[in-house]
Amino acid sequence: MRFDLVDLQLFIAVAETRSITNGASRVHLALASASERIKGLEAALGVSLLKRGRRGVELTAAGESLLDHARIVIHNVEALRGDLAAYASGVRASVLLLANTSGLSEHLPRALAAFLREHPDINVDVEERESADIAAAIATGAADLGFAAEHALPESVERFLFSEDRLTLVASRRSDLAGRRQIDFQDVTGYDFVGLTASTALQAHIAKHAARLGARLRFRARLRDFDAICQMVAADVGIAVIPETAARRCARSMPIASIRLRDSWADRKLTICARSFKALPRPAKLLVDYLRKAAS
Repeated sequence: MRFDLVDLQLFIAVAETRSITNGASRVHLALASASERIKGLEAALGVSLLKRGRRGVELTAAGESLLDHARIVIHNVEALRGDLAAYASGVRASVLLLANTSGLSEHLPRALAAFLREHPDINVDVEERESADIAAAIATGAADLGFAAEHALPESVERFLFSEDRLTLVASRRSDLAGRRQIDFQDVTGYDFVGLTASTALQAHIAKHAARLGARLRFRARLRDFDAICQMVAADVGIAVIPETAARRCARSMPIASIRLRDSWADRKLTICARSFKALPRPAKLLVDYLRKAAS
């Protein structure tokens, strides 16, 4: 069985574009050369990988399996290249961590800061994603490590509990909602809201559950952090749904009230996840070990 990394990169491009022509263009190969490489892959593996049609190509079951493995191989090669380049430049190593909005703003910063102080030879790049996107990236091997809500993870992904964090409704203490202890989200979808910018993972999560109720939330303002949101809420601009940890912190200095959401989707267990903790590169393993101790 002989094929090289170019074959795998080409196959990934063809699978993602559903076209040999577009796949070849993406990896800068001539169409004839790309077609021969795909045929060579099928011959080497002894299976058909693509169903060719007038409107492009579709993956066979064998093709879907190869795509999963190819993504893992290419991701590992890129990680290898990056780590070695980092050693050559004196940086040593870096870890890519995908995190949801709550993790990025409320739960991870303190633990990451402590880890980075203890490991000056390791850098950590954190990218914000929605939990479902993180789960998909981990499951397909596109990323090594994630911080995501447990409910979004498939059984195949390994994880451990890092923290628990409910989403809660916050309102001005002058609001008619301020005296409530708990409420259903559907009862407040008609109110004016203050929220995060539309591109944030948490805002997408909230909007999705509003849509399931047939509601489209009306936003008076969109801001980039929970403190700014709570300042708007305190000024009676609107209500907001934010992590309980952020609500408690802001309530110490702002006239806001927290109302418990009874909806099950508001109760979240936040986890550190990976396809396989044992298979992680050494810098990522060090980070996982540190976060595991921080969680306990």
